[in-house]
Order: sequence, then C-alpha cells, then structure tokens
Amino acid sequence: MTTTQSGQSIDKVWDNDSVSRIPYWIYTDEAVYRRELERLFYKGHWVYVALDAELPEHGDFKLAMIGERSVVVIRLEDGSVNVVENICAHRGAAFCREQSGNRKELTCPYHQWNYDLNGDLRGVPFRRGLKQDGEVKGGMPADFNPAEHGLRKLKVAWRNGVIFASFDHDVEPLEDYLGAAILRYYDRVFSGRKLKVHGYSRQRIPGNWKLVQENLKDPYHAGLLHTWFITFGLYRGDQKSNTVLDEQGRHSVMDSRRNTAMKTEDINRVGSFKADMSLHDDRILDIVREDWWGDPTLAILAVFPNLIIQQQSNSMTTRTIVPRGPNAFDFIFTHFGFEDDSPEMTTRRLRQANLFGPAGYVWADDGEVLEYCQMGYRRDEAGITLAEQNGREVGGTDHTITEGLIRGMYAYWRRIMEI
Repeated sequence: MTTTQSGQSIDKVWDNDSVSRIPYWIYTDEAVYRRELERLFYKGHWVYVALDAELPEHGDFKLAMIGERSVVVIRLEDGSVNVVENICAHRGAAFCREQSGNRKELTCPYHQWNYDLNGDLRGVPFRRGLKQDGEVKGGMPADFNPAEHGLRKLKVAWRNGVIFASFDHDVEPLEDYLGAAILRYYDRVFSGRKLKVHGYSRQRIPGNWKLVQENLKDPYHAGLLHTWFITFGLYRGDQKSNTVLDEQGRHSVMDSRRNTAMKTEDINRVGSFKADMSLHDDRILDIVREDWWGDPTLAILAVFPNLIIQQQSNSMTTRTIVPRGPNAFDFIFTHFGFEDDSPEMTTRRLRQANLFGPAGYVWADDGEVLEYCQMGYRRDEAGITLAEQNGREVGGTDHTITEGLIRGMYAYWRRIMEI
C-alpha cells in the first residue's frame, strides 16, 4: 500500500516491472485517479489553458480546467496574461460562471468581494462595519489585511501564441518541460504567426482520461480502425511515418505522409476498407500543401497531461482533456487557422475539420472504442491490457506498427505515481 501526501492510499499493486502489460484497475480506481490529479495535474506539470487569439483585448477572459479545478485566464492591460483559480478568497465560491467575456474587475456574487484583474483584493463590503444607532456594528478584524487575501495565482508560461499554467510555482521552464525533440514539432505549428479561432466542439466520453493520451500515441490502430483514413488514403499503415518521444516519455509525436501506395491484396484484408465507398463531394480531400509543413501531411503532438495539437491535412485543432472522475473525461476541440489565411484556405480548414469533433468522420470511431475499453475495464479490474506491438521496449520508430509511445507514457506514469 502507498499513501499520497493528502493521505490517499492505494491498496492495489502493479506486480510486474513491465510497461507493456497494464492492469485494468489503473483506469477505474478512485484512489489512483485522486493521486493522478495531485501529481500529474496540480504539481510538476504545465497544463494548456488557452490560445492567445481567444483573449485579444484587455479584460478578455475565458474559463479553463486544470484537472478538476476551474481557473480564469485573463488578458491584462500590458498584454500579459494572468491565471487565477476560480475560487473567492472569502467563502470559496466559484465567482466566475461564464465561459468567456470581458471584465474590468472580478466580483464574487455571494458577498460582492471585489478583485482587480491581477487577482488582488480591492473591495470588501462593510469591511469597517455599518454605523447604526450611533455605533459601528460588524466589520472585519482590525488586523485584516487585504493584501493577504487575493485570489490564488498560478504560474503562467507563453510560447508563440499558446498559454500554459501551473499551480506549482517551482515547475521547470516550459521549454525544458517540452524538450528539444517536441519543441521542433510544436514550433512547426506555432511559429509565431497570429492565430485565428474558428470554433469549438465538446463531448463527454465515458472512459478514463489516459485512454485518449494512449489513443493519440497509437499509430497502430489508425490504419485499421478508421474507414475514412484507409479508404481515402489519408492514413495507411505503409505510409512513411515517424513516432517520437521526449526524453522522459511523457510527450510524443506521430507524423506521416499521405500516399495511396498500399497493394490491392493488402488493403482488401483491412476490415475497415470499403472499396465501394465514395463521396458525393470530395472537397474534404482537397489538400493544399503549405510552406510550413515540411514532409508530413499529418502530425499529432500529445503534450502530457492535457493537450493534443493536431494537423490533419489543412485542418488544425487543439484538443483539451478534462478528467471527470476515473470513468469519464470531457474533450474540447478548438479549431483554428492563421490570421493571414486566405478566405479559400479558411473554408478548406473548416471543411476538413469535419473529420474530427464528436461526430467527426474519423474521431467518432475513437470516441466509441474508448467507451468499449472502459466497459471492459469496469467489468473485470483483474485484467491486463497488452501494449507489445513492436516489442516491449520504449522509444520512437520510423513506422506505424508500434505501441512504443504508450509504453513510454506508462514508464513515466509509474515513476511519478510511484506505483
């Protein structure tokens, strides 16, 4: 049995040294989930909260989630960004209920405690009491100091239009956290060009949050599960591809180059391939190569614990993971492009965005199979999953038939979780 700093004990044991044989109970156990929040979301990690383009003006704000904690991301007058926890310092009320908007100040509706956008306490109703019948009644104690009762402020990092935050003020610098191998792919998409947000989609999936990190570290499934990928040549198992891990195993990249070279006899053996499937409007496959791409026509960057950055053809999204207990998570898609895109490119990005999102031609498959996995885990916590494609070692590859990125994540997970 091991115990967290908060006293949360875990009475189960991962009784082998492998990271390729993963016990079902890590996806369903409440104590494991509570320790994940403590060690992976609230300490030692940067968590994605917003794009710069979502907060263009002074006073613009949006709500975001770090684990189960609500935070407010706010644009300050000098152009910098502040992130505060959405909890009033008085009685703990969540003072902000709107998803986004613009404010000159932050006021809790319960007792009207008022804060500036830096999170500093500026007003307390009846702080010095109320004069009634010639005497002062009520009021805060004489030693009450407003400077000691501001909102909880998070550490903030910004890189090329993307905003991260952490409750842990001792967290390593963002560039060190990502590492050189991952930064190369990150800066490929976020090079400093001004971004433009096109819209959002959201869904709740009845599966453990780690399953979506696994899914986007799993090129093995992509050329098998997805009819759209295999039939229309957007992604196939024989494509030139790479998988990349950071030094700690927590972040990863999958990239590939579109082709249609798979042999007829091989492609016919893939169950999801539909030879008679055709499109009434094939403009969704209208890919225009962009200068910044380099070779890949698809690149998926999974930043642990909560961010996926995806470029599929000309569509681009960030996907945010919000855990909702051990058996569910919310998945938020933010579809974006660049401010200097032509109208034709913007239309192309929006059209191709239909591949993803809750009802996306591709992503709908993933959402469904993640639910199927969780159903199995909840029925038999004694079971073990196998992640042994391409062996049992951790590391990247130059092909898609691998589960090495998943093994890398669990090597890191076991080390931090001490399980």
